[in-house]
Amino acid sequence: MSIILAIESSCDDTSVAICNDGKITANVVANQLVHQNYGGVIPELASRVHQQNIVPAIVKALADAKVNKNELNAVAFTQGPGLLGSLLVGVSFAKSFALGLNLPLIAVNHMQAHILAHFIDEPKPVFPFFCLTVSGGHTQIVLVKNYFDMEVVGETLDDAAGEAFDKTAKILNLPYPGGPLIDKYAQLGNPLRFNFVEPKIPELNFSFSGFKTAILYFIRDNVKINPNFIDENLNDICASVQHCIVRILSNKIKLAAVKYNINQIAIAGGVSANSGLRNTLQEEAKINNWQVFIPKFEYCTDNAAMVAMAAHFKFLDNDFVNQDVMPMARMPIV
Repeated sequence: MSIILAIESSCDDTSVAICNDGKITANVVANQLVHQNYGGVIPELASRVHQQNIVPAIVKALADAKVNKNELNAVAFTQGPGLLGSLLVGVSFAKSFALGLNLPLIAVNHMQAHILAHFIDEPKPVFPFFCLTVSGGHTQIVLVKNYFDMEVVGETLDDAAGEAFDKTAKILNLPYPGGPLIDKYAQLGNPLRFNFVEPKIPELNFSFSGFKTAILYFIRDNVKINPNFIDENLNDICASVQHCIVRILSNKIKLAAVKYNINQIAIAGGVSANSGLRNTLQEEAKINNWQVFIPKFEYCTDNAAMVAMAAHFKFLDNDFVNQDVMPMARMPIV
């Protein structure tokens, strides 16, 4: 029996969750709206707001789970990867909180946590399975052999898929965060209206830097001809861009499934909330006889529930860290 409090502070969301013997009983997320004024996350502001949000989030999570802090058996936190200042707030608080209560510490890899979010609810994948982890900072195909035995078999050589969505939104003058807005408008548009070339990247790797540049030039050239081009074609632009990004992702996961003869496919990370990606994978599942695992929306974006679930498995393995542990802005998944 274990009750674990988990803290996630890798970027701009302050989140605290409680895991009671493998069951998530609270998952509190405090968003930082201040970044909307700047069109993106400002690291220094993010770390400051984490300091403001973390105590109220802790209090609410304990209340939601109906747990007293003296009932806790461990404190978990995201060690990395992420923004160093943001990570430092979560790590420092976790260390102090654990020290004050004489509790063991559990350090969690943010990307592993995204994958292990699939074990929060049923149905759960069976090892081995592939997980396509897609976010603003990462795009990877991970072969998951066990809870902490993972191998990256494909990854982006430059920019991430989530960054391609965000950059496109910025070019289209959409407010931050723009990725969900592209998804919203894409549902109203024609995905075949504009054709964007898929980058020819060998094996299972990705590249989105050239794709972002192509979008920039496409919009620039058409706006020169028609200043109202964006407003008049917004839905179709979003639908076409989303269609291309999703096609790139799904084509690579199809290659991976055939190469490794694996039919259990999962998605994780912020972009896994994208309706186009979710629908496409479900369609591919019918064609290719896959079992597809898609987390609830609340477990797609950064959240502490996934950290708590990863910590649960580490607790069972007695995998704890000392008080000298430090945050890591860059932290490989293996």
